[in-house]
Amino acid sequence: MRHRTLLTAACAALALIASTPSLAQSTAGPPVVDEAASRPFGYEEMIGLNRLSDPQVSPDGRYVAYAVRATDMGANRGVTSLYIKDLESDEAPRRLGVSDEGANTARWSADGKLYFLSGRSGSSQVWVTDVQGVAATQVTMLPTDVNAYRLSPQGDRLAMSLAVYPDCADLACSVARAAEAADRKSTGLVYDRLFVRHWDTWNDGTQNHLFVQSIGANGAVEGDPVWVTKGFDGDTPSKPFGDESDFTFTPDGQAIVFSARQAGQSEPWSTNFELWRTPIAKDGGLSGDGTFENLTAENPAWDAGPVFSPDGKTLAYRAMARPGFEADKFEIFLKDVETGQVRQIAGNWDRSADSLQWSEDGTTLYTTAQDVGQVRIFAIDTRNGMVVPITGPGHVSAFDLTPSGIVFAQDTLTAPSDLFFKTYRGREMPRQLTEVNPELAQRAFGEAEQFTFAGWNGETVHGYVIKPANYVEGQTYPVAFLIHGGPQGSFGNSWSFRWNPQSYAGAGYAVVMIDFHGSIGYGQAFTDAISQHWGDRPLEDLQKGWAHAQEAYPFLDGDRACALGASYGGYMINWIAGNWQDSFKCLVNHDGVFDTFAMGYSTEELWFTEWENGGTPYENAREYQRFNPANHVQKWRTPMLVIQGDRDFRVPTTQALSTFTALQRQGIDSRLLVFPDENHWVLKPQNSLQWHNEVFGWLDKHIGEGAE
Repeated sequence: MRHRTLLTAACAALALIASTPSLAQSTAGPPVVDEAASRPFGYEEMIGLNRLSDPQVSPDGRYVAYAVRATDMGANRGVTSLYIKDLESDEAPRRLGVSDEGANTARWSADGKLYFLSGRSGSSQVWVTDVQGVAATQVTMLPTDVNAYRLSPQGDRLAMSLAVYPDCADLACSVARAAEAADRKSTGLVYDRLFVRHWDTWNDGTQNHLFVQSIGANGAVEGDPVWVTKGFDGDTPSKPFGDESDFTFTPDGQAIVFSARQAGQSEPWSTNFELWRTPIAKDGGLSGDGTFENLTAENPAWDAGPVFSPDGKTLAYRAMARPGFEADKFEIFLKDVETGQVRQIAGNWDRSADSLQWSEDGTTLYTTAQDVGQVRIFAIDTRNGMVVPITGPGHVSAFDLTPSGIVFAQDTLTAPSDLFFKTYRGREMPRQLTEVNPELAQRAFGEAEQFTFAGWNGETVHGYVIKPANYVEGQTYPVAFLIHGGPQGSFGNSWSFRWNPQSYAGAGYAVVMIDFHGSIGYGQAFTDAISQHWGDRPLEDLQKGWAHAQEAYPFLDGDRACALGASYGGYMINWIAGNWQDSFKCLVNHDGVFDTFAMGYSTEELWFTEWENGGTPYENAREYQRFNPANHVQKWRTPMLVIQGDRDFRVPTTQALSTFTALQRQGIDSRLLVFPDENHWVLKPQNSLQWHNEVFGWLDKHIGEGAE
């Protein structure tokens, strides 16, 4: 599933592996060193690693700014700093001094100024610095946080997303109402429509709306912010994961195009995001007139990611075809700004496009897509739709264009993200620009290999095996059998800070992972195969993949194996407990679905459960019960560790409590770990440490050296 969706945590944590027989030597990043002389990589070290993200190239192509998040275990939080790398120099990157008081989301203006967000004034506001990054000037002084922002092409206007009460007359009204709510002695919340809560937050009545201000010659804003989406019933960016990719200025800076779904009464079961255009200027000044032109009214499904061509004549965007299906393929469309004519490009390309960027001459669109174990950058010719892969093995998480090539952030199974550079047409290996975790060169990682087998319906399914760190030929090893979430997700050649297969390899476990039917990156038909088939086709793939792995890799000790999964992976753990007994010595279930019927009434994004089960619970109760783990509890007997974030509104806590109750009531060895302050993911460093201690303690107890 996409990052906005139900069962995403595990799949986002373990993205993709290469389609080559051996991955360890083919991936970019630190080389695999002499494992016999190296200390195995462990989860304690993983939690403290630096995390690079968000590369942004300066307008002249000389510099790239990026963020690095360090972990402060004492403060139990991450601390983000901004860095700059001179692309024309071999000098090491520089940490910007303005990071000392907090800085993130760096964005260049047309004239080379560097804007960023910081909470140093007491709330999240926009600041500006120069390429030296020594001192910063506050740009916005708004009475509420700036959630996201974008600069106009001319650099003279700033669009900002603020959380406001949509029925207020102005920003001051929203500030006053928020203060009144904070001072109120009663705590009851009243709702007349869904969402009442979303992801990990109860609805407080606010929506994300766009405001625009002019920027003066000194880089600071002038005049009052103009509320340009006033009267629109919906969020921009969308909650909870939207960002500035949801909105953009028109090339002349006179209007904004944004992606949003109208809320109304149908928001929780609709995926109909549209592209809307609203004017922001009148008579030379800023003025939102409250009109919204629907640019994609003909498509009842998801439209996203508007980007204008360099000459301003074409709007590129991505669109799904099927309403209510968040894991549908994102196709690429081009809309002629003058005539309104729309055409699709690369229609035969069976991959789902992510965010788009135009080449300088407007003849090429660049995007990333999951592709048989990798996330690659692809170049798409806008004239004939020809698609060419630019990067090879690895997981590209972000990229930006320069006049001569592409700067991209890439991670692999053996390395978290660093920045690399590759020319547009060159066949050279990518040039590494950063090394944010140099100590990993002295750590031992497990060698990874991809394999294939005949799964459900005789179709080819990909699986992945990872040897333990410091593997010794001829020995056998206990196995961590990892099951991804989504369910429209994937495992592969990527790094994770939550479900990292190398942390298991470092602890002496072999790892097996199966990209069962429903996984992404293998064509849309493969992804579609899981809908209304949660318990049969994927289970068959897991069973056949596990059998194949044991036959193909003698070092796997099938008598000492534990299955672990989160979200949909957690659902599958519950399903395995009642439908594939005695294959594993233990189970680990993180935020997993226990009762699919109850889930249809208690989750927040109803479009997900309704698509996956072919309707609502009251319309199609039989389908909800068809693969319901709750109906097979009497057959459970395998020890299970159950983990739950109490702020997870996607898979609510009652699902975990039901699982644990079913285990305890039958006297099955079980343990419950609840995080009152975590959502679908475990994000706080100390909680992550506790999570790993509990999980690895459970594995050691049941399949470790001392296990019976």
